[in-house]
Amino acid sequence: MTAAQRVLLRPITMGLLPQSLFLLLLFLLGCCLHPAAAFPKGCYPSEEEGLKTFRCSNAQLTEVPRDIPNDTNKLYLDFNQIPFLPRNAFRDLPLLLELDLSHNAIARVESGAFQGLAEHLHSLDLSSNRLVSVSKDAFSNLKAKVNLSNNPWLCDCRLQELIRAVDLAADSSGGIVCDSSTQEEHVGKAFLQVIADTDFCNVYKKTTDIAMLVTMFGWFAMVISYLVYYVRQNQEDARRHLEYLKSLPSKQRRSEESSTISTVV
Repeated sequence: MTAAQRVLLRPITMGLLPQSLFLLLLFLLGCCLHPAAAFPKGCYPSEEEGLKTFRCSNAQLTEVPRDIPNDTNKLYLDFNQIPFLPRNAFRDLPLLLELDLSHNAIARVESGAFQGLAEHLHSLDLSSNRLVSVSKDAFSNLKAKVNLSNNPWLCDCRLQELIRAVDLAADSSGGIVCDSSTQEEHVGKAFLQVIADTDFCNVYKKTTDIAMLVTMFGWFAMVISYLVYYVRQNQEDARRHLEYLKSLPSKQRRSEESSTISTVV
């Protein structure tokens, strides 16, 4: 290339260079920065064993994130500080198969928290949280294997109903231990071991029935006592009246007796 040709091409090259740099910058912004800005800090998508996975493990989350791809199959929210699960927390994840919520601070699960997951979800991990008591309605129609181990459970009829309503994950039942109980001797024992000998719901029903019987007996005793008092009081009045009649002259007494009899009749 001659010097003259290089001189002629220089303006063209100089004009194309800024345009190329601009296009490259747009490409980087579109391919790299946009996905990072769409997800919560510490969360990222991946693919594991052909399943679309979204990981937010140890991301210091205090609530269930909203910007989760709706085609997610496996969701990891473990090792965060999520305190409770609100209603419809996962309703936009119809293809979710596995949900890991272990090692959080979950103390409350609202009814309908897992609404929309009944058809596909097959694994739910709620171990190592702060669950004390949860209504069985929170897991209504859920077919997933559920891990409820390592929570400070209150062992009572409500927990018994919950355990009967869910399908416990294999080898997780031994980790459901009574941190507190309606019966002190059960504290520290595995719940399934306790309910093998104790039916909390029947105990509650019997206690309620006994309380009702005691209340009814108390009212009955009050009514009987009043009737006895009333009869005795009338008997005393009648006795005093008869003694008064006996103290009167016979003619006047007969007249008053007749009056008394006619009044009674």
